[in-house]
This record gives sequence, C-alpha cells and structure tokens, in this order.
Amino acid sequence: MADLFTPPWWASNPHIQTILPFVFKVAKPDTFRQRQELDDGDFIDLDWLGNPQNGEPILVIVHGLEGNVESHYARRMLIEAKKAKLCAVVHHHRGCSGEPNRLARSYHSGDINDLAFTLQQLKQYYPDSELYAVGYSLGGNVLAKYQGTLKNNSLLSKAVVISAPLTLSACAKKLEHGFSKVYQSHLIKRLQKKMLGKVNNVDLVDQMPIGKEDLKKLTTFYLFDDQVTAPLHGFDGVDDYYDRASGLKLLKHITKPTLIIHAQDDPFMTDAVIPTKDELSTAVEYELHTKGGHVGFIKGGWPWKPQFYIEKRVLDFIFSQSNNPN
Repeated sequence: MADLFTPPWWASNPHIQTILPFVFKVAKPDTFRQRQELDDGDFIDLDWLGNPQNGEPILVIVHGLEGNVESHYARRMLIEAKKAKLCAVVHHHRGCSGEPNRLARSYHSGDINDLAFTLQQLKQYYPDSELYAVGYSLGGNVLAKYQGTLKNNSLLSKAVVISAPLTLSACAKKLEHGFSKVYQSHLIKRLQKKMLGKVNNVDLVDQMPIGKEDLKKLTTFYLFDDQVTAPLHGFDGVDDYYDRASGLKLLKHITKPTLIIHAQDDPFMTDAVIPTKDELSTAVEYELHTKGGHVGFIKGGWPWKPQFYIEKRVLDFIFSQSNNPN
C-alpha cells in the first residue's frame, strides 16, 4: 500500500511530530457537558459539540492517557467535525474531566465497560443515529478491544484507532529507554498526582493499594501498573494486566469496519504493536506509516501553524461507502 501520509521536511523527526501538536494547540469549539451516573456510584462526563438529534450521526471521541476534551487531537477533531456538521461527543475516562472520580478505582487500557455504557446510553436516546468512534493512544486500545470483544454486538457502525499501544508490555519497556523516558516521566507525574489525591482522601485511603511514600518510587509505567493499576482493577499483577488489556489479539475478531493507524517511528511503541495479516479480520483496514510520531501526523504548513493528516482521514473513512463489508 502506498503511504498516504508524508511529513514535511521540518517535521520528519518523531519527537517533533509528537510534541509540536501539543505546543501549538488550536482553539476548541464550544462544548457543553453531560454527566452520566454509573451503577457503581461513580460518574462519566461527556462533552458535546452540537445538539444531538435522533437520526443524525454521532462521532464519539475517546481520549488517551490523562487526556480530555482539551487534548490537542480532541480539539482538532471537534473543529473538523463542526466543519462537517457532524455532532461529536468526547467520552472522558473516569477522573479525566477536571474533577476526581469518586471511587478508588480509576480507568485503564483494557476497560471497555465505561465506553460500552456510554454507547448504550447514546443508542437508547438516539436509536436511529449511526454511531462512530475515534480512539487515540490508550483510548484507541480501549476502542480496538471493544470492537474485538463485542464483535457483531458492537454499537458502532465504524471505528478509527490511532496510535494505539496494542501490546502494552512492549510499549512500557520502550518508554524506559532513550528520549521516550521524557514522555514516561511527564505522564507518570500526572498519574502520581492523581493517585496522591486519593491516598490523601480519608474516604479512599484504606482502599488504596499503596501509601504516599511508596507512590513516589513508582517512576516507570511497569512499576506503576504493577503496584497501582493492576491491584486497583482486579488484575493479578502487571503481566496479567498487560496480557488481558492489550488489544492486538482481538483484532481478528472485529466484524464492524475499523481503521487502525500506526506510525513506525512512534516513540511510545515498538514493532510489537504491528499486527500481521493473520491477526487482522477482513473488517479491519490497517495503515502503517513510516513516520508520524505518536498521535502526530503533521502533513504540512509550518511549525507555528501545522496541518494534519488524521482528522480528514477519520472523516473520509467514516463517510466512505467502500469500506463497509456488508
């Protein structure tokens, strides 16, 4: 397959592709918030672009680790959805919408239940609307896992998975080396701060698997996931979590049209995330680009005003008739 994406000369470096979009964020369109109460006493926040009407399509945006509606990729997708007159909604993972979630548990790379709940709610209130979804990084792995687990019962007509860590163990190891450690350090500090808030909460401290001093020592994803993520969410250690939460082995079970996009130079990943032909179902279209970084894919413009590949590709895939196997 010919490479559909080619970066400009000034953005051929994977770290420029990864960092520059974060630095030069576009303005976000106006959104309004809807809170969903969950059966376990927690909540999920949805941020809506436009007023949904039954019968009109809805695009669900699933953000990455510690992301939210303000993330650079979510902002750009909302802008392009608005131009296309497509109603869109950002599904926030627990505790990511600016307010701590109520329970000791949080969210993780393999948790499809909260996304499933959101989609079920959308289908209940908008039964005649086509539902689409785009997931980024951790959110992409969640989306791929949802598609592969639900198969024909997926409520999505189409899905797009971008820069997903489909093999979590390999990605965790990658982030312990070279410049990738910078990304790990940034994200770990945010996770530690969030968990510290729960450790300091008198209503939650007894349910936390780790204390304040030990939390500071968890400087890698492997350690954090072993000591916090796994025990908080019912896994038997980090290796069990990585094995059961990774989306790669479920790609062959996907039955609804799904586009997966990776960059081979992604500083968060290794070739272990790249599926073989035998690991893909006929419903999956796979794009592997030589360059693009992590959720970057700058295709042109200038460093202070970059242009991007992903958003148009998402909309082209959603609205195309050729990629529907039915």
